[in-house]
Amino acid sequence: MREFSLPALYEVPADGNLTDLIRRNAAQHPDVAVVGRKVDDRWEDVTATAFLAEVRAAAKGLIAAGVEPGDRVGLMSRTRYEWTLLDFAIWSAGGVTVPVYETSSPEQIQWILSDSGAVAALVETGTHEAAVEAVRDTLPALKHVWRIEGDAIDTLRKLGADVADEKVDERSSIATADSPATIVYTSGTTGRPKGCVLSHRSFFAECGNAVARLKPIFNTGESSVLLFLPEAHVFGRLVEIAAVLAPIKLGHVPDVKSLTDELAAFRPTLVLGVPRVFEKVYNSARAKARSEGKGKIFDKAAETAIEYSKALDAPGGPSLGLRFKHKVFDRLVYSKLRAVLGGRATHAISGGAPLGERLGHFYRGIGFTVLEGYGLTESCAATAFNPWDRQKIGSVGQPMPGTVVRIADDGEVLLHGEHLFTEYWNNEAATAEALSDGWFHTGDVGTLDEDGYLTITGRKKEIIITAGGKNVAPAVIEDRIRAHALVAECMVVGDGRPFVGALVTVDEEFLPRWAAEHGKPEGVTVDELLEDPELLAEIQRAVDDGNAAVSKAESVRKFRVLAAQFTEDSGHVTPSLKLKRNVVAKDFAAEIEALYRG
Repeated sequence: MREFSLPALYEVPADGNLTDLIRRNAAQHPDVAVVGRKVDDRWEDVTATAFLAEVRAAAKGLIAAGVEPGDRVGLMSRTRYEWTLLDFAIWSAGGVTVPVYETSSPEQIQWILSDSGAVAALVETGTHEAAVEAVRDTLPALKHVWRIEGDAIDTLRKLGADVADEKVDERSSIATADSPATIVYTSGTTGRPKGCVLSHRSFFAECGNAVARLKPIFNTGESSVLLFLPEAHVFGRLVEIAAVLAPIKLGHVPDVKSLTDELAAFRPTLVLGVPRVFEKVYNSARAKARSEGKGKIFDKAAETAIEYSKALDAPGGPSLGLRFKHKVFDRLVYSKLRAVLGGRATHAISGGAPLGERLGHFYRGIGFTVLEGYGLTESCAATAFNPWDRQKIGSVGQPMPGTVVRIADDGEVLLHGEHLFTEYWNNEAATAEALSDGWFHTGDVGTLDEDGYLTITGRKKEIIITAGGKNVAPAVIEDRIRAHALVAECMVVGDGRPFVGALVTVDEEFLPRWAAEHGKPEGVTVDELLEDPELLAEIQRAVDDGNAAVSKAESVRKFRVLAAQFTEDSGHVTPSLKLKRNVVAKDFAAEIEALYRG
C-alpha cells in the first residue's frame, strides 16, 4: 500500500458558502470583467458588480416563486451565460442546483427530477420544456418550469421585483460550508444514475486549492477561460466556480462546432478540454497540411516539437541545434497552431481520459502546455493534476493540495479529502460501499511514483481476463488507437476469449477528407467501405500503434470496423463520453462473436 499527500494551500471558510464569492468580487473588483457574454454575435464584458446585480434579481424571482432553503431546482441547458447566472441565483435563494444534461431523454429527466424532489426546473429550449412536460404528471413536487429562451431571466426579474434586498441577503447566508450545493447525477455506464451530493465545502476545497497551485495562470484582470464543456458535468462546473473564485473572465460556448471561431474572438489565456478536442486539433492541422502539400514539413515540425519537449526534462535542456530548428518551425508551423487556439492561450487543462505522451510532448513543444488531471464526480472533478511548473507528461499529476491518494493492495485508487462528495442522494447502501473506512473507493486502478505522481492504468471492473489468464487493461490500448484521425471510438474485447480483439468505429467528420485523398467516390459512407482494403489498412496502422504500447499477450489480434457510431443518442456512451461497455457488448454481440470464429 502506498499513499501521497500535499498540504492544503487554501483554507475553506468555516461558515461561508459559494455566494460569498460573487459578493467579494463586487466589493474587491467592482469594475473587473468576470464574465464575457455573447450579445448579437459580439463578446461583451460583464463586471463583477453587474453580475452580482443580475444574480440577485434572478434569486428574488426564485424566492417569490416559493423556492425555500434547501429546495432542489433542476437546471437543463447547454453551456451558456445563463447557466452560470442561474447556478449562483439558485444558491442565493438558498436552493440546491440539480444539473440535467441537455441531451437527456424524458425517462432520464423524470428520474433526476423525481429522485431529487426538484420543486422547479429551468430549461433552455422549447424541446427541453416539452420533454419535462411529457413526464410532469409523475413529478408532484415540481411546481414551476421556466424556459431560458422564453425569457426566464426577465420573468424571474419581474416576479421578484417586490422582494427586498435584505431577503436575498438572508437567504444567501443560510447555507454553510457543509450544506449541499448541488446534486450531480453520475452519467452511469450501468444502471440508473446516482445523485452525487457535493457541498459548498467540496467546491471551496477543490477550486481554492486548484487556483492556488496554478496561480500563475489565474491572474485577475488578465487571464480568461472559454468554457465549452457541459456545465451539467462536474468538470465544467469546476471551471465555472474556479473562474469566479480566482476571479478571471469566464466565457461560454454552447455549440462546440463554433469553438474555433469563438477561440479566435474570445482569445482565452486558458483552455479546458478533453483529449478528443486536442486530438482533433492535431489531426485536422496535419490533414490540412497534407492536403496543401506540406505534410512532410508538418510531420518534421511535430517530431521537432516532441524532441524539444522531451529535451526540456533532460539535463542541459535542448541542444543549440534543436533550439534553432524549434525556432524555425515556431515561425512556420507552431505559431499558426497557437492561433487556432486563440493566439493567447499558453496552457490547457485536460481530463476525462489519457491524452498520451506523444500529444503531451507535442503540445508542450509548440508552446501550449496541456496539464493532465484526473478525477470523478465524487471528487468534485480533479483530485490530481500536473502542476504548471513540475509537469510529468504521461501522468495525471500529484494529488490536489490538502488531499490524499492511496493505492490499495489490489491497485485500486483510494481518495481522502475535503473535496469529496458527502453522500449519494437517497442511497445509503451505495454511500456506505463507496466511502468505507473513510476512503472513497474510485474503482480505478493506478500507480504512484516516488514523487507522488499518479498514473491511471484502467478501471477495476473493466479489466479483461483472457482465456489464457492474462489481465488486460483496455484503456491503455484503446486510447492509443482512438488517437488516430480516422478512428472515432474503440472498444477492446476478449474476456474469457483466446485473444484480445477490438470493435472500431470511423470518425465521420474525418472520413470525407480521407476518402478524397484516397480516390474514393464523393459522399461514400462507412457502410460502403467496411471491406475496403485501404481503409482496413489505415485502421490496422492505428491498431499497430496501440499494440506498441502493450505486451504481445495484451495486443489486439483482430478488429472489426462497424458501420454504426457509439453515441449518446444510440445509448452507447454517457454524456461525459464514457463507453457503456455492457450495452456495446450486447448490441454488437454478433460482431464480437465473428472475431473469434474459425
